[in-house]
Formats: sequence, C-alpha cells, structure tokens
Amino acid sequence: MTTAITTITTPSMTTVMITDAHLLRLQTWLSPAFPVGAFSYSHGLETVIVDGVVANPDALTAWISGLVEFGSAWTDAVLFAAAWRAAGDASVLAEVAELAQALCPSLERRRETLSQGEAFLIAAGAWGQTPLFGPIAYPVAVGAVCGAAGVPLRPALAAWLQAFAANLVSVAVRFVPLGQTQGVAVIAGLAPLLLATAERAAASTLDDLGAASLVSDIAAMRHETLSTRIFIT
Repeated sequence: MTTAITTITTPSMTTVMITDAHLLRLQTWLSPAFPVGAFSYSHGLETVIVDGVVANPDALTAWISGLVEFGSAWTDAVLFAAAWRAAGDASVLAEVAELAQALCPSLERRRETLSQGEAFLIAAGAWGQTPLFGPIAYPVAVGAVCGAAGVPLRPALAAWLQAFAANLVSVAVRFVPLGQTQGVAVIAGLAPLLLATAERAAASTLDDLGAASLVSDIAAMRHETLSTRIFIT
C-alpha cells in the first residue's frame, strides 16, 4: 500500500512533506488522551489564576504567548529540536537530556517534565524501541522519539507547541473558568505564533537557549505553597 504524502505550506514557512503515518503518530503522541498525565499539570498557571493575573481570554493569550516566544515553551522547543537531531547518537542525546534537567528552574517544573517524559517513553514503546528510557525531560523524550521515527522536525515542533498551548488553555477553561468556545478562540489566535516559533526553533541550536519569563518561573515556585491546589504544578 502506498503511503499518502501531505504537503504543508504557509506564507512564512518552508514547504514540508509529511506522511499520513507521521500525522497519525503526532496526533496520537500529543493527544490529551496519550497517557502522560498532562491534564494534571498547570505549569504554574494555577498560581496566577489564583492571584487574578489571568482571569480572561486576553490575559491567557498574553501569558501563553510570552511562554512560547520568550519563556519555557521556547526553551523546550530548542531542546526538542536538539533531541530530534541527536536521536541516532546516544552520547549527544544524553548530554541534551542532562542539560534539559539542569535548566529546570524549580522542583515542580522538574517533576512535571521528568514525569511526563518518562510516561511518554513508556507509552511510545508500543511503536517500537525508543532511543531513551527513564525520567527524561518531556521535550527531549518527544523530540528524540520523533527523530527516531523520521517525523519531520517542523511539523513535530508545531504539534508540540500546539499541545503545550492547548493544555494550558484546558487548565484555564477548568479553573478560571473560561467557556470552551473562548478557550478554542484562544488556541486559534495563537496559531500564527506557534507556527512562527516552530520555524524558528527548527533552525535553532543549543546556543539559542534562553528565556525571559521570570514571573512564570516564580509562579511555578510559589505554587508549592498554595493553600489549596487542584493541579500538581
């Protein structure tokens, strides 16, 4: 049977060829139903919702945009790309994984990324042997598996960033609360930024690592001491 090829073109991005098999894997691996427990993590967002900083769609859009363009989502995208390229080199991949752990700014962020990464690798084993095992930072785990499976980098990064944003929107829908229609509108509005960031990250190296989202990092640290918590982070 011949595998179908999908051509993806946007005004600002290079044309990328991706097979239907790759699309199915991305949809499955980054689905909310994939057993990594993403729904239970707020990435510090719960703290700023409690503070009243994020209380409407505009504030949520600004918060997620900052993370994608300047914060942890950008850092994760760079690490994802590095792991994708190193999927066939165990020693380089181990270095990327070690660096990802060292960059975690708080205990909860470390627990969030390592727990999800380990769970992802266990579940992804259904598709064959994975290039890593154990507690591995989530973007490194997914990037390495996508690289080993031959999933093209830019679509993989776009799907990764979309999943990151969608999970935070889900947190806000449940906890602000926002209506589901408002949540979907936030995701739709973020699409150009997610695509542009995927393109930028695909061309990145580890020298491009860096974040300027101290408020988010502090929110993640403060989450440990909230009197009432719904989410793990």
